[in-house]
Amino acid sequence: MKLALPLVALACAGTLLSTPAAARDTKYMLPLQEVLDMSEARDKLDGSVKFYLAGARTPKVLEKKESDVSNKKTNGVGKSDEEACRWAALSALIAFQDKAKSLGANAVVNMVSYYKKDENANPTDYECHAGAVVVGVALKGTYARVAN
Repeated sequence: MKLALPLVALACAGTLLSTPAAARDTKYMLPLQEVLDMSEARDKLDGSVKFYLAGARTPKVLEKKESDVSNKKTNGVGKSDEEACRWAALSALIAFQDKAKSLGANAVVNMVSYYKKDENANPTDYECHAGAVVVGVALKGTYARVAN
């Protein structure tokens, strides 16, 4: 019994001093063009709304409307991280397209990655985060009417 008490105390101290395991959160920067080139994107995005990352060449903006965030997640099980990222990004673009059409906009401009409300502007790539099961993309942009 005298030996058991120090062992229990040692086990408790080890538990208190150990650091918790961090969940996987792998960051990717991937080309938006790969999302737009997906066959599923050609089926879901009708072309009436164009998407322009901040810093990318954009047609003349005729009218700016409201800004918005599209934060989409997907199940990454059975997919590569990059494939799951493309699916999550496509979901974000579909949400942007639907709202743009309701506002009379034909573009989403100045799009930036917006993971945990941290803006990351890149003229060609979007940010994606992959966990053990869930993969997510958050984009922020402004609805607009642009010249054709």
